[in-house]
Amino acid sequence: MKQRLPPWIRIRLKSEGKLSFVQSALKECNLNTVCESAHCPNKQECFHRGTATLLILGNVCSRKCLFCAVQSGVPEPVDGDEPRRVAEFVTKIKLRHAVITSVTRDDLTDGGASLFAETISKIKCAMENLTTIEVLTPDFNGSESALDEVLESAPDVFNHNLETVVRLQKDVRPQANYYRSLAVLKYAAVSGMAKIVKSGLMVGMGENDKEIYEAMRDLIKAGCRHLTIGQYLAPSKRHWPVQRFVPPKMFDEYRNRGLAMGFIEVAAGALVRSSYLADSFFKNAFPNQAKNNEN
Repeated sequence: MKQRLPPWIRIRLKSEGKLSFVQSALKECNLNTVCESAHCPNKQECFHRGTATLLILGNVCSRKCLFCAVQSGVPEPVDGDEPRRVAEFVTKIKLRHAVITSVTRDDLTDGGASLFAETISKIKCAMENLTTIEVLTPDFNGSESALDEVLESAPDVFNHNLETVVRLQKDVRPQANYYRSLAVLKYAAVSGMAKIVKSGLMVGMGENDKEIYEAMRDLIKAGCRHLTIGQYLAPSKRHWPVQRFVPPKMFDEYRNRGLAMGFIEVAAGALVRSSYLADSFFKNAFPNQAKNNEN
């Protein structure tokens, strides 16, 4: 769907750099990306920079969130070779910060946690622990055993998106739950097994700024200290409609408020997404480790 975008939203289109190299490596390794499946506006920029956010557990989601472009329906059987191919891709393009996400798999007993853990293990082995790893997970229906399996594999960043304010959750994420998402983040934070616990919010879905600040405070209480805030853009006419385009100065205000609340880092902007410039986000938090990985 072509949306009439305000002048401050300009999607960067690039064709040079590492774009074709990344596309070729993805094809060779037969992998999905959230960049493509979710129609991310930053896809070309990220591919150009030599990075991509990998989508495991197939590309069909068992849930049907009204904001998401990822196909929903009956998921395919789990591909046990996928972790090896992810590690192969990371090695091919020499990723120093790998972001792994997945569709939600309510059809699986562990929600796909074991495949997350195996993927993390394969990357660490292939890259000899020189690649930092960020996982953006579903809620696993709140299963602590599933969360333990992912966390015990020691990702550097554990990310789970709250997505929107409490009032809109049932409409926008009918099979998810605001408080369950907060509980997932709190469990990860209390475990201490990830260096960073991170979440993301979208704005422009019908919330007001007071509700955004309330959600931010809830995230702080849950132990989340890293946050991304971006403008919601409807993938099609069938999806939840955009209610407002938030101006740049308001994103600056979100960031300033967030830092004052106690967040260590807040990335806020119209085109900010959970995994957008995730490597830079990590470098800001752990500059020494990022520098060592690059050497």
